[in-house]
Amino acid sequence: MRIDKYLWCVRYYKTRSLATTACKKGQVKVNQDTVKPGREIFPQDVIELRKNQINYRLTVNDIPDSRVGAKLVDIYRTDTTPKEQFEAQELLRYSKDYYRKKGIGRPTKKDRRDIDSFTDENE
Repeated sequence: MRIDKYLWCVRYYKTRSLATTACKKGQVKVNQDTVKPGREIFPQDVIELRKNQINYRLTVNDIPDSRVGAKLVDIYRTDTTPKEQFEAQELLRYSKDYYRKKGIGRPTKKDRRDIDSFTDENE
């Protein structure tokens, strides 16, 4: 089965064209090699893909006939993504909560109180 079709079948991408685009951009590797969308995959291949700033790592267990339901995905792949990848994503999410975009305007009263309490704690 083609790599782009496999990634679509096991629900890593919503459409097959998104999976194809990711392969063309070099975000998908099979056995440490960057691959084109037409690359054939076989059981026991190790796939690494970068999606949403997370480097997923999975092992192919079996090849599905067509797109499978979310509950059946674990039959066809084993997710071996390190926990550090998800922890880094969580830290990124927290850092974005405190970041104010340029041009939003003056801080609100609540923002000002939060800033004051933060600076009081540090002193």
